Amino acid sequence: MTKEIFLLNISGQDKPGLTSSLTSVLAQYDAKVLDIGQANIHETLSLGMLFEIQAGEQSSAVQKDLLFKAYELGITAKFTSITLEDYEHWVSLQGKDRFIVTILGEKLSAHQISEVTKVISNQNLNIDAIKRLTGRLSLLKKDEYPRASIELSIRGKLENKAALTEKFMQISRNLDVDIAFQEDNLYRRNRRLVCFDMDSTLIQTEVIDELAELAGVGDQVKAITEAAMRGEIDFNESFISRMKLLKGLSEEVLQDVAINLPITKGARRLMAALKSYGFKTAILSGGFTYFGNYLQKELGIDYVYANQFEIKDGILTGNYVGEIVNGEKKAEYLKEIAIKEGIDINQTIAVGDGANDLPMLNLAGLGIAFHAKPTVKDNAQSSISNIGLDGVLYLLGYHDKHIDLIK
Repeated sequence: MTKEIFLLNISGQDKPGLTSSLTSVLAQYDAKVLDIGQANIHETLSLGMLFEIQAGEQSSAVQKDLLFKAYELGITAKFTSITLEDYEHWVSLQGKDRFIVTILGEKLSAHQISEVTKVISNQNLNIDAIKRLTGRLSLLKKDEYPRASIELSIRGKLENKAALTEKFMQISRNLDVDIAFQEDNLYRRNRRLVCFDMDSTLIQTEVIDELAELAGVGDQVKAITEAAMRGEIDFNESFISRMKLLKGLSEEVLQDVAINLPITKGARRLMAALKSYGFKTAILSGGFTYFGNYLQKELGIDYVYANQFEIKDGILTGNYVGEIVNGEKKAEYLKEIAIKEGIDINQTIAVGDGANDLPMLNLAGLGIAFHAKPTVKDNAQSSISNIGLDGVLYLLGYHDKHIDLIK
């Protein structure tokens, strides 16, 4: 028997039982639902159903009954006839590559969204779905921590990934918005390990600079630190030079610094969510285990790898114990933890801000430059510069409603 295909579009005020009522009508005529999708904005419904029905009397009757049911429900129904050729073309597209673009900022403007979607369109990619990941914002109450994020699900053949990401970087720099681009594959949906740099990532300070201030060599050490983070001098060389300048500092000072570490905004929220959803976490730092161990207890982190002071008679000697944890060592530790936990490297995430973080950012399945130096941001897969560390959760696709239920 001849079949007909229709796209039913429903719009109007959302209410309980609406989908059930409409599909009950289709069921009476033994219609086959080929696709269905729904969105709800400000209690206004947009529902689409693609269905196949026997041509002739049944086709006419089901349209008539659906229109009557829509009238009863106080909604608008529109029918579009779909040819078999158009339907088969649509089906053929499901084999196309899929990607996720996440947009983050304190607030998102039409200009920002327009520029991002223009880049997507210019690459002949199609947006399949748009989802808001952050909660609704009050226009009357001031939000102490404003943040906004939407996720675009896109599909198509990507001809030039480098050109796409470069355009996104330009928009990010010019419009103060973060844009992350990921392949929508099995690994993206099953991340399992998140590794963090410590200084200027998990905490909003460079601890060695604070110690240097207390030792009276602040300006010297800070200059070396900044040059190292920009990638202008070798990390090992900078580390050894800075350690020597700390010679003679009392161990008692370390405890005072540790209990006053300024934990980054969003870090506690992020760690609680990651722990609740079964992620393993690690600190991989060019800083010091003394402070990493403190944060491990404070935030419930699974692994800590960092440098160790040499202390004799309660005084820093200016030397260190063991190997220097530089950029290459961070990447090694990331790989080592993944193997130990039975996690594919593509299921890992690395977050950092400095040049010595780039090896692990580029090794991980998802590397995120967090409030990073320009050189680092330009060479990382993704970046977060406009909101707190919990922005990582939005790149994983979590909605605020999934996060805020966690105590």
